[in-house]
Amino acid sequence: MGFLDQLKDKLAPAKDKVGDLAQQHQGRIGEGLDKVVKVVDEKTKGKYHDRMATGADKAKGALGKIAHKDSPGGPTPPPAAS
Repeated sequence: MGFLDQLKDKLAPAKDKVGDLAQQHQGRIGEGLDKVVKVVDEKTKGKYHDRMATGADKAKGALGKIAHKDSPGGPTPPPAAS
């Protein structure tokens, strides 16, 4: 067994825990991302709004994939609200 295989085996429980936490708190994390975008918009007077909104949408999408990583054909993650 190689080094990377051993590392994957040791990190598997943590990966499952992260997925469970992401599923439990997905809404709150999404709200936090929206708040961050709003604060940055206020501080920069909207100069980076498009970039921040795109980044937040991608982060929410990744969060959805982590939270709903069921088998193929399983439930699909909810759409990201902007």
